[in-house]
Amino acid sequence: MRGNFVRKQLGSCSLRKKKKQQSPSTDAEILKWNKAISTHMRNGECDSALRLFDSMPHRTSVSYNTMISGYLRNGHFHLATNLFDKMPQRDLFSWNVMLTGYIRNRRLGDARKLFERMPQKDVVSWNAMLSGYAQNGYVDDAREVFENMPEKNSISWNGLLAAYVQNGRFEQACRLFESKSNWDLISWNCLMAGYLKRNMLGGARRLFDQMPVRDNISWNTMITGYAQDGDMLEARRLFNECPLRDVFSWTAMVSGYIQNGMLDEARRIFDEMPLKNEVSYNAMVAGYVQSKEMDIARDLFEAMPCRNISSWNTMISGYCQNDDITQAKNLFDKMPQRDSVSWAAIIAGYAQTGHYEEALNMFVAMKRDGESLNRGTFSCALSSCADIAALELGKQVHGQAVKTGYETGCFVGNALLAMYFKCGSIDEAYDMFEAIEEKDIVSWNTMLAGYARHGFGKQALSVFESMNKLGVKPDEITMVGVLSACSHTGLIDKGTEYFYSMNEVYGITPNPRHYACMIDLLGRAGRLEEAQNLMRSMPFEPSAAAWGTLLGASRIHGNTELAEKAAEMVFKMEPHNTGMYVLLSNLYATSGRWVDVGKMRSKLRDACVQKVPGYSWVEVQNKIHKFTVGDRVHPERDRIYAFLEELDQKMKLDGYVSSTKLVLHDVEEEEKEHMLKYHSEKLAVAFGILTIPADRPIRVMKNLRVCQDCHNAIKHISKIVGRLIILRDSHRFHHFSNGICSCGDYW
Repeated sequence: MRGNFVRKQLGSCSLRKKKKQQSPSTDAEILKWNKAISTHMRNGECDSALRLFDSMPHRTSVSYNTMISGYLRNGHFHLATNLFDKMPQRDLFSWNVMLTGYIRNRRLGDARKLFERMPQKDVVSWNAMLSGYAQNGYVDDAREVFENMPEKNSISWNGLLAAYVQNGRFEQACRLFESKSNWDLISWNCLMAGYLKRNMLGGARRLFDQMPVRDNISWNTMITGYAQDGDMLEARRLFNECPLRDVFSWTAMVSGYIQNGMLDEARRIFDEMPLKNEVSYNAMVAGYVQSKEMDIARDLFEAMPCRNISSWNTMISGYCQNDDITQAKNLFDKMPQRDSVSWAAIIAGYAQTGHYEEALNMFVAMKRDGESLNRGTFSCALSSCADIAALELGKQVHGQAVKTGYETGCFVGNALLAMYFKCGSIDEAYDMFEAIEEKDIVSWNTMLAGYARHGFGKQALSVFESMNKLGVKPDEITMVGVLSACSHTGLIDKGTEYFYSMNEVYGITPNPRHYACMIDLLGRAGRLEEAQNLMRSMPFEPSAAAWGTLLGASRIHGNTELAEKAAEMVFKMEPHNTGMYVLLSNLYATSGRWVDVGKMRSKLRDACVQKVPGYSWVEVQNKIHKFTVGDRVHPERDRIYAFLEELDQKMKLDGYVSSTKLVLHDVEEEEKEHMLKYHSEKLAVAFGILTIPADRPIRVMKNLRVCQDCHNAIKHISKIVGRLIILRDSHRFHHFSNGICSCGDYW
């Protein structure tokens, strides 16, 4: 019908052209043209509307206004401004439409210039400027416009009140509200919501009781307020008194019961609802997801008569939180439409379940799909790069963050900072730290902990001193970083000073993590008696981490008796902690106590503990290459093994001697040497030397702690090949260069 109508208009237009426009168009004819243009604009057919407009024998200001309004409605701001500038004559409506267009496109400066140029203004013009300033947070400018208005209506008063409430100027909002009595209902509701936003439930209730008239929004706002405050009895009483309950009233009760952990009551209300919408269903599904009842959540999800993106996102997030990434991906693939939340959920799901490469693949797919990248997706992608030490991929993600403008914000900036540290790139981490415009405590803590984990204790403490000078108050995590820095670099006196002064100077009471750091600090230094005394003086029972730290120190210093005592305590608390079994076995093997090594193996079997297999990996040309001990599956294995044999000869000439005492098997020395030669970190280092350009560092990661023999060997390798080799194990970083490690062998 619309098409026929338009063709008729074009036909009549052609007829008039044939008659050479002998008579001017009538008002009725112009009205038809304008209606046809408006119809095209409502349907998003801007080109068709323009063709009609250009064909008009006579155009009025209404014709221009219809085109300009249509362009603005369809997001063609520049076309609207061009047409406005070409108007032969403008009326007040033209000016107001264009003014609103500037404001909606957040061009407040240009809007103000246009406002000043207007030959005449009405209350609509003034309210448009007031609303523009208010919605963009320019409250003082909004108030100035309000005060200069020659005439104010209820929209003006409501606009300024909303500006105060929405921008945190609640006291001014209350004073403004008290300055007059005849407020619209929308203003009462606005101020009541302001009270609740500030957790002032009593004030909201007093206002509610004073209201001369209430609507559903008033009742629903108060019901939601009580529900969020945990007072479901009062929420239910108001719900029962509500004269006209709508779907939002019912949904507020469902959400309230869910938020207060009353899932069964929420379901009872949900089932009683006379009418449900997507929000109602989503609230109930979210309740089951939060309670980890995914089967019931899925049944309800499948029963929904209509689903929106939020419904799908809730289910995907639920599966991800329950480590069921297969079901999450299955739903993700079935989604009829996705948004940035959908992508962020699946990327986070892969990252949280240890599927880091898949997380990065999804990030790339998201970008390829044209979805806008947000802070959450950047953070998840960078976290994945950090966990697998994919530096080159991390740099590519960084590049995307720069393009979107997120780079220097705290959220993404901190994720970039952590990524560079975890990938072993200290210089780039420092540059990133400097680039973050407004550093928060997370920025400082990441910087401090990063230096500490790399063994650069003095730099870490320098960061801490800078914090103090700038007045940044440290927190518990800061002090863990400080004590770790002292522990990793043997700064015993400094660490002791910080530990015993942290409560008095910074108001931070030492917690188990701080004590574990101090035990580690003393234990590494061989002061085992002091470490034990500290454990006895702790205001709480020592944790498994504290005993494990003491066990590690006992192994380093060969104190078998203390190691056995510490191990016994760890096994009681964490019987499945494989690391402690291995530490004690290492100590027995070093002492030649092979019978006890065998007993430890039996204990592992009896406790049904599966030893975590060690593996190492290295990134080469955006690809992760993973190695296990004695790896025979890598396509370059023959080349790697030949190179290792060549290195082994050069290392022995350089003074390297295999640490065969670390082999947990009672076999001949030659066989022990052979077993040590092909550890995963040595294979990864060899492959890195063969494939990574000579001017770049070799960055190798290991899921477990590097063994003493590999640590010694890589020192020799770095000297022989003249390369910087950075190794990240499960505890810290080691920077090998010219035969020396950054840890100073203090690990």
